[in-house]
Amino acid sequence: MDYVVEMLNIRKEFPGIVANDNITLTLRKGEIHALLGENGAGKSTLMGVLFGMYQPEQGVVKVNGKEVRITSPNVANRLGIGMVHQHFKLVENFTVTENIILGSEPLKGGLVLNIDKAAKRIEELSKHYGLNVDPHAKIQDISVGMQQRVEIIKMLYREADVLILDEPTAVLTPNEIDELMNIMRNLIKEGKSIIIITHKLKEIKAVADRCTVIRRGKGIGTVSVAESSEATLAEMMVGRHVSFKVEKEESKPGNVVLEIDSLFVKNARKVMGLKNFSLEVRAGEIVGIAGVEGNGQSDLVEGITGLRKVESGKILLNGEDITNIPIRQRIDKGIGHIPEDRQKRGLVLDYTLQSNMVLEVYNKPPFSKFGLLNENAMKEYAKKILENFDVRSGEGAISIARTLSGGNQQKAIIGRELELDPNLLIAVQPTRGLDVGSIEYIHKRLIEHRDNGKAVLLISLELDEVLQLSDRIAIVNNGELVGIVNASETDENEVGLMMAGVSKERSI
Repeated sequence: MDYVVEMLNIRKEFPGIVANDNITLTLRKGEIHALLGENGAGKSTLMGVLFGMYQPEQGVVKVNGKEVRITSPNVANRLGIGMVHQHFKLVENFTVTENIILGSEPLKGGLVLNIDKAAKRIEELSKHYGLNVDPHAKIQDISVGMQQRVEIIKMLYREADVLILDEPTAVLTPNEIDELMNIMRNLIKEGKSIIIITHKLKEIKAVADRCTVIRRGKGIGTVSVAESSEATLAEMMVGRHVSFKVEKEESKPGNVVLEIDSLFVKNARKVMGLKNFSLEVRAGEIVGIAGVEGNGQSDLVEGITGLRKVESGKILLNGEDITNIPIRQRIDKGIGHIPEDRQKRGLVLDYTLQSNMVLEVYNKPPFSKFGLLNENAMKEYAKKILENFDVRSGEGAISIARTLSGGNQQKAIIGRELELDPNLLIAVQPTRGLDVGSIEYIHKRLIEHRDNGKAVLLISLELDEVLQLSDRIAIVNNGELVGIVNASETDENEVGLMMAGVSKERSI
């Protein structure tokens, strides 16, 4: 059997945690190999070892049958190993070409940078693999899905044969996910081998040949994907049976908590991103917003939470006009917000978890008195949230937020927002990057929040999540409301058509 990569009995420790405990993974030439596990199971760490970001305490890595020591990502590149990280490593105000050649710049006559030659090569690669990337575009002007393709070309430009993709679909729209699957199949045809880190079972079934499962740092086993059901894979990953269906009673809507009246909000590019938008959310109901990414969802959320100025229209909370009040007052009046981007908007990455858990309430008793912080009260409060939401970290409340896996960062934010017991919870992509076990728990908590008579506004790109959790669904297209449907009376097809801008014809 030709293995391009063999990782044998790898052990990797960090302060307070054994991230990889004697794990073995083998990659055959020309296969797509899935690495499956819960948040914080040690998947990214194991691939970090292969990519030279970490040195293992024990174990052997072989590339094409030869034992190697991968002391840095540069060594990995030289061995033909490339990696696309979950949070991309791109310079925002550089062009695509500048980002791709960074660190391996082609020189003309020894000294002068030869950008044109690089751009030509990038165009060739882009065409060859069906990536459609514009070499001259700036990173800040292209979609997240495109940025990911830039990362893929960066590996191909460096002539990588083994490609590691870390949670590649977490940031993509359903359409982009299909395109990525095709790109991966093209790469395999060209003789590349791929390791995909994920916890989305549907995708593993769609593209992977074999799957290695790890749980809490230990290897559970490697199976053939064709011979394993989604339920089996889920059970291997979580260690118990997982329900994929959301259980909930019929909702009992009460008073209107949030009323949005003909709202206009400009987006980041100073163009009207949300136009004449009106919606009500009542106590005891979940209203889902469905739409393809970039159709005004974030402008709506930022308008309600106060992160962006409203051009015209009104936002009422329990009948009170909050259109122009400061953010802190909105939080005090009972708005909770699980933001779309956990790293930019959700956490201060270099603070401890303890500090992150009290960001909205540190100025209130028992956390402070006469302007002095009460560390003990903060610690107890944080500990409770971290336990309730099973947030796994090396050193508990004193762990620095940056050191947690993406999924655990997400759980910490959700725990913090639900702990405030807000009258209105705005949940944006609440389960982005979470594994099936955690998704099941978060869905339960959102339904529970609804059943406690609170209002929930859910914005998610996972259509089945919107359909399963929501009582009513508002569909947006191009910043405008296309229509509102009852979740129990609609299906993926109808909502999908409306998302594409086909309005629901009322038959009389």
